[in-house]
Amino acid sequence: MQGWKKRIWPPPDWNEYVKAGWHKPSQAAVHQINQDESDSSLIQLGKGELSPEIFPLELMKQVMERVTARLTRFGYEEPRGYLPLREAVSEYVKRQGIEASASSILIVSGALQALQLISVGLLHRGSTVYLEQPSYLNSLHVFQSAGMKLAGLPMDEEGLVPAGMAARRRQESGAILYTNPCFHNPTGILMTEKRRQELMRVCEEERLPVIEDDIYRELWTAQPPPPPLKARDRHGHVLYLGSLSKSLTPGLRIGWVVGPEPVIARLADIKMQTDYGASSLSQRVAAEWLASGLYEQHMHYVRKELAKRQAAAICALEKHMGQLASWDVPGGGFFLWLKIRGKVSMTELFAQAHRQGLLINPGNIYGQAGEGYVRLSYGYASLTELEAGIERLGRIVARLLHKAEE
Repeated sequence: MQGWKKRIWPPPDWNEYVKAGWHKPSQAAVHQINQDESDSSLIQLGKGELSPEIFPLELMKQVMERVTARLTRFGYEEPRGYLPLREAVSEYVKRQGIEASASSILIVSGALQALQLISVGLLHRGSTVYLEQPSYLNSLHVFQSAGMKLAGLPMDEEGLVPAGMAARRRQESGAILYTNPCFHNPTGILMTEKRRQELMRVCEEERLPVIEDDIYRELWTAQPPPPPLKARDRHGHVLYLGSLSKSLTPGLRIGWVVGPEPVIARLADIKMQTDYGASSLSQRVAAEWLASGLYEQHMHYVRKELAKRQAAAICALEKHMGQLASWDVPGGGFFLWLKIRGKVSMTELFAQAHRQGLLINPGNIYGQAGEGYVRLSYGYASLTELEAGIERLGRIVARLLHKAEE
């Protein structure tokens, strides 16, 4: 046809699609942290991960060689995960006092995926998730995006305070408790044996199911923590989450859920619909680490290194921030929970630290109870970076406090 011109159609308005997604976006600070945690030019004072200096490169090579020497054709695994890995996890948690068959274990791609599966597979919209206040979960939108609401519970030096929980429980429908009893993120608090007994008694009386996130258990520096809540679980109240991400490497993307078999079957079905299972190769590598005894050997080394780093961080804090902040010394984990002595804008502190080459985690990303706090990690930065970073952070805090007094 003469004079005909091809019409150019505009692309779809992807901004409208982005806004329509049901999963809530990250907080601005969390989004910035996630982007900048791979920036090697920044001193990482917030990163909850083992330092590359602690990564067991030679042992990992040995494990990889063993696995590849026995390797045959592999594909998708069964819904619950690679059976030898589940058997190895069963033996591993047994040493923690947890009796769990391989069929009551689900292999997941880290503890975060376990929470996502639980949020969409076990809870209805409008359910209440109780949790410590502050809590790592407040920095995510796992449960809120699935239509649940978070309800904070107070903490003291012994951990989550269950007093008053029963009364609140009776006012809510479809509630569940999420707790991080070992070296809590972000405060570093270790729940005492007495408090664990008290918490389990209340949950059993109220028939309140529990998600026990125990991913920091192995990172003790003083003495081993009390047995898990799951170890005293007589009636199947507790879903127990473990992972290799904090103690070995997040690169394997291997964690597990221990729970009643009907629950594990339900979560396994959803996982298959989501990703058809964790990496078969990673599962074989993880099984070799756990079954060979190399994992426990590695943990002896990790604890010594974390103790050194914690001592270095405390020394630097006393030197550069002793008059500016207060903190408790945890018995393990990665984190020191710094309370600034005075009113400082967390937004301004985060921005100024970033401009000065520091990446920190402001406490308010973990909920309102974290206002005026900073979560400092001694697990990732080198000893030299810890000293330099804390000195720089001290100067920034001092300047902001002085500005606030003017």
